[in-house]
Amino acid sequence: MSKLRAPAIILALFVLDRATKAWVLESLYGRSVAVLSWFRLTYAENTGVAFGMFRDSNLFFLVFGAALVAALLVLRRRIERHGALAATGLALVLGGALGNIYDRIAYGYVVDFFDFSFFPAVFNVADSGITVGAVLLALGMKDEKGK
Repeated sequence: MSKLRAPAIILALFVLDRATKAWVLESLYGRSVAVLSWFRLTYAENTGVAFGMFRDSNLFFLVFGAALVAALLVLRRRIERHGALAATGLALVLGGALGNIYDRIAYGYVVDFFDFSFFPAVFNVADSGITVGAVLLALGMKDEKGK
């Protein structure tokens, strides 16, 4: 992986997350808008983690998120040796984690807005990056034994 690819992925995900959340805060604050019969844009403030678990734990998850980012940065070279899939997954997890950490510092909660009728939680771009990144990271670590 090129030396600029991971930082570019992290930055792109962070900027996309910030832009979508800024739009939500300006245009959707406190509302829910139907886009399709099974998809809504719903403003939500999340002080916990996924699925609304551990509400009112913002400080804990801020510290946990920062510790996770620090640990992943320490392990970055070891993870990247497993190949492009693991390195891409790592970059997505980092970009998403930084997006949600920003929210926790700036607002005291994470801004969520993707609301699928068949899914039990409202989520955001950063959450999507973390989820896809974790899957890619796991697949990359499984497929390659490291060099």
